[in-house]
Amino acid sequence: MIATMVAGCAGTGAGAASPDRPAAGQVGDMATSAAPSPSATSETSAASSTPGASKVEAVLARMSVEDKVGQLFMPVLYGPAANTVSGENQARFGVGTPAKAIAKYRPGGVILFPWADNVKNVRQVVALTNGLQKASPEIPLLVGADQENGRVSRMAPLVTEMPGASVIGSTGDPSLARRAAKVTGTELRALGINLDFAPVADVNINPRNPVIGPRAYGSDPKKVAPMVAAAVQGFHDAGIASTAKHFPGHGDTNVDSHSGLPVIQHSLSQWNKLDAPPFAAAIGKNIDAIMSAHVVMPKLDPSGDPATLSKPILTGLLREKLGFNGVVSTDALDMAGVRKKYGDGQVAVRAIQAGVDLLLMPPDFPKAYGAVLAAVKSGKISTARLDQSVRRLLKLKAARGLLDRAPVADPAEAERVLRSAEHRKVAQLINERAR
Repeated sequence: MIATMVAGCAGTGAGAASPDRPAAGQVGDMATSAAPSPSATSETSAASSTPGASKVEAVLARMSVEDKVGQLFMPVLYGPAANTVSGENQARFGVGTPAKAIAKYRPGGVILFPWADNVKNVRQVVALTNGLQKASPEIPLLVGADQENGRVSRMAPLVTEMPGASVIGSTGDPSLARRAAKVTGTELRALGINLDFAPVADVNINPRNPVIGPRAYGSDPKKVAPMVAAAVQGFHDAGIASTAKHFPGHGDTNVDSHSGLPVIQHSLSQWNKLDAPPFAAAIGKNIDAIMSAHVVMPKLDPSGDPATLSKPILTGLLREKLGFNGVVSTDALDMAGVRKKYGDGQVAVRAIQAGVDLLLMPPDFPKAYGAVLAAVKSGKISTARLDQSVRRLLKLKAARGLLDRAPVADPAEAERVLRSAEHRKVAQLINERAR
C-alpha cells in the first residue's frame, strides 16, 4: 500500500523535504442534497439538550483559560512511546517526551504519523496511545490518524489493506463503503485511535487534480454523497469519530494546497450542485467533524483568504446554511496554502475567528498557542467564542464515550483484530466488485 509522497489531510508542509518533515514521510491533509437546514441558535442551549450535556458543562466550568486554549490544538508528538526523549519534541515544545508535552500544553488531541516515529508495530502503537492517554488524566485525548485507505494510509502496513475511495465508488454500492469504514474504524479503535480523518467528501471533477484524484469516491456528486454517508455510518458502527474533508470542496483544482494556494471559481449555485451534496450527506449522518480546505473560492468569499480562514464559508455556509454544529477542524496548518498570507500565530487566531474549533498541526506550536491565548485575554477572541469551540470538542468526546474515561487498548485484542481473515474478505469483495 502506498503511504508516502502523497497529499492528504494533516499535511506535508510545503511539499518539499525539510529537516523536520522528511520527503519519505510526506503526508496528506484533509448530504444527498445541499438544501439549507437551520443551524442551532445557541451552542449552550444545543448542548443542554444532548446526552452527557451536564458532564460537558461540568468539565468546561472547571477548565482554566489555558486548559481551554490547549484543547483547541492537535499537534504531532515525536517518538514511538509516550516517554521517548526526542530532540524534535525538545525543539518544538521545550520538553523531551510526548508525555511532558501533553502535561505542559494539555492539547485536546494528538495525531499519529510514521514519519514522526509513531508507527512501528501493533503492540508499540497500543502502548503509545495508552501512554498518551495516561499523560492526560483530566480530559482524555482525541487520538487521530489520517487513514483514508488507498493512497493515504498512515497505519499501513499494520491495518488491513482496504481499497481506496475511488475503487469503492466504482462498485456503485454504498454498503461496501460502510463495510470498509467499519473495518478500518474497528482496527483503529483496537490500536487506541478514536478519530479518523476520513472520509474524503470531495467530488473529483477535475481530472488534473494533483491532490484528490483517487482519494474521492468519484466525479458525480449524486453518487459520491451516498458513499460518504455510508462511510460515516461505518465509522460510527465501529465506535470511532470521523471527519469529512475538505470543505467547501477540493475537487476542482489543479494546484496542490500543500505547495500552493488553489483558487476555485465555483459560483454559489455551482457549489450547491457540485461540492455541497456529500458534506450535507455527512451532516445528515451526524458526522463528528468536518475539515476545512486551504482553497480560495472568491465567489463564496471575495477576501482572498483560504476557506480555513473564511467566516463566510465556515460559519456562513457550513454552520448556518448546512446546519453543522459539530467540530470544524483545519487541514494541517503547516501546509503552504494557509501560510502564504499571515504568520503562523495569526493563522491560528484567524481560523478560530472564522469558525474553526480544532487547530491541526501548527508548524510553530508555541507561537500559535501563545497567539490564541493572547487573543482570548485581549478580547480579540471572546470567552464565549472560546467556550463554543471547547464545548463542541467536549461534546464530540462525550458522544464517543471518551469524556469520562479514556479507553485502554488491549494489545492482544489488537493483534487478533488487525488484518483478520474476516477483514481481508471485505477488501477482497470490494476489489472483486470494482469496475
